[in-house]
Amino acid sequence: MNNTPSTSETHSLRQSLFWRIAITLFVLFLCLGLAFIMITSLASKRYYEETAQKLNAHVAEQMLTEVNPFVDGKVNEEALGIIMHSMMAVNPSIEVYLLDPQGDILSYVVLDKKVKLKSVSLEPVRRFLDTQGKRYVLGDDPRNPGVSTIFSATKVLEEGELLGYVYMVLVSEEYDNVMASLWQSHILRIGTWSFALVLVAALIISLFVIWWFTRSLRRIQHMVKSFESGNLSARVEVKQQDELGALSQSINRMADTIVRNLDELRQVNSLRKELIANVSHDLRTPLSIIHGYVETLNIKKDTLTEEQRQKYISIVLNSANKLKYLVNDLFELTKLEARQIQPHYEVFALQDLLQDIAVKYQMMAQEKSLSLETKLDQSTVLVKADLAMIERVMQNLLDNALKFTPPEGIIHINAMQDHDRVKIAVSNTGSAIEKEEQQLIFDRYFMGKNPKHSGSGLGLAIVKNILEIHHSEIQLKSSPQEGTTFFFSLPLYKKQLAI
Repeated sequence: MNNTPSTSETHSLRQSLFWRIAITLFVLFLCLGLAFIMITSLASKRYYEETAQKLNAHVAEQMLTEVNPFVDGKVNEEALGIIMHSMMAVNPSIEVYLLDPQGDILSYVVLDKKVKLKSVSLEPVRRFLDTQGKRYVLGDDPRNPGVSTIFSATKVLEEGELLGYVYMVLVSEEYDNVMASLWQSHILRIGTWSFALVLVAALIISLFVIWWFTRSLRRIQHMVKSFESGNLSARVEVKQQDELGALSQSINRMADTIVRNLDELRQVNSLRKELIANVSHDLRTPLSIIHGYVETLNIKKDTLTEEQRQKYISIVLNSANKLKYLVNDLFELTKLEARQIQPHYEVFALQDLLQDIAVKYQMMAQEKSLSLETKLDQSTVLVKADLAMIERVMQNLLDNALKFTPPEGIIHINAMQDHDRVKIAVSNTGSAIEKEEQQLIFDRYFMGKNPKHSGSGLGLAIVKNILEIHHSEIQLKSSPQEGTTFFFSLPLYKKQLAI
C-alpha cells in the first residue's frame, strides 16, 4: 500500500496553509481598521468638545456683566427670564443653572423641565475655575445623571461674599441627540471607506507576506521531493539564519544521516553476505569431510584395516572439533555483541597467565618452525579482570600470529607497566596489514583482500568485544619493517586499591 501523499493532496495542503495565513492576516488588519475607526472617532469627539469648551469658556463670566442673578442674596427671577430670552435668541443649546455655594441647584434656564439632578458636583467646577477654562474638564449633566459634559462656570460674588455659581452646560440633550444621529452617519461613511481600504491593503500585504515567508518552505518542499525521487545529494540552500534557516539545516543534517545510514546498511548487507559465504564455506568443509569419511567407513567397513579405520575416525573427529569451535565462536560473538555475557572479575597475577599460555603454544610454534619469545615484568603484576576472557583474548591473538607468521619467524609476548596500567602486546614478523584494512580488521564481517586471510574473521572481533566490556581497547601497529603488533592494557589492581 502506497502511503505517499498524491500531488493533488500536497497542493491542497499548500492551498490550505496559504488561505489560513491569508485569512488570519485579513482578520488582523480588519480588527486594526475597526480599532483605528473607534480611536479616530473618540479623538474627533474629544477634539470637538475641547474646542467648544475653550471657545465658550468665558460665556458664564460675560453673562454676569449683563445680568445679576442675585439681588440681596436672593435669586433674581426677572434676571433669569432675561437670560432665557437671550439664550434662546443666541444659542438654544445652552442650559444655565444657578448653584448655591454647596452645588445645589437653586434655579435654571432650560427649554423644558427635565432636570433630574438636585445638585452638581463642584470639584470639576473648581478645577475649571483654577485653570481659567484653559483645560479640558467635564462636569455633571443635570438632565442626564451619570453623564459628563462640557460646561462653562463662574463665581457669583457680592461684596466679596460667595453667593453661588453660574453653571452653563454648553451641549444640551437635544444637541446630543442630533449629534448622535449625525455621528452614526459619519461613522458609517468612515467605516465603509476604511473597510474597503483595509480589505484591499490586507489582501495585498497578506499575499506579499505569504510569498516572502514561504520562499524557504518552497525550497524545502522542492528538496524533499527531489530527495524522495532518489536524488540523495539534494540539499536545501540555506540563505538566512532564522527559524526557517535552522529548519533547513536540520533537514540537511537529517538527509546526511539518512544517506550515511543507507551507506552503512549497504556495507553491512555486503559484509553480511560475505560472512554468510565464508561461514558457509567453513561449515561445508568439515561437514563434507565428516560426511565423506563416515560414508567410506560405512561402505568399506568389512575391507578396511584397523589402522585405516582409526585414521578415518581421527579425521572425522578433527573435522567435528573444527565445526564445534566455529559454531561456538559464532554463538560467543553474538552474545558478546548483545552484552549478554558479563565479566566475572577476580584478582590474578598477569605473568602467571601469560607464562602458562606461552608454554601451551610453544609446541605449536615449533611445529610451524616459529620462535615464541616472552618478555615479562620481573615484579608481580596483579590485575582484576575475567581470567577466562583475558585468556581467550591471548589465545585468539596467538592463533592469529601463528596463522600469519612465515616459517622461521618470531612471535613476541610482552607485558610492561605504564603508570597505573599494564600494557600487553603480541607481535609477529611477516608481511604488514594494509592501512585501509587496519581499521576494519576487528569487524566481524570484514574479510581481507589477501587470500591468506580466509576464514570467518571472528577471532579478532571476539577480542575487540571482550576488551570493550573490560573498558579497554585493542590497538594495532603494522609495518613491513617491524611486522604486526596487537596490544591492549588493563588497570593495575594495586592502583585500584589506592583509589
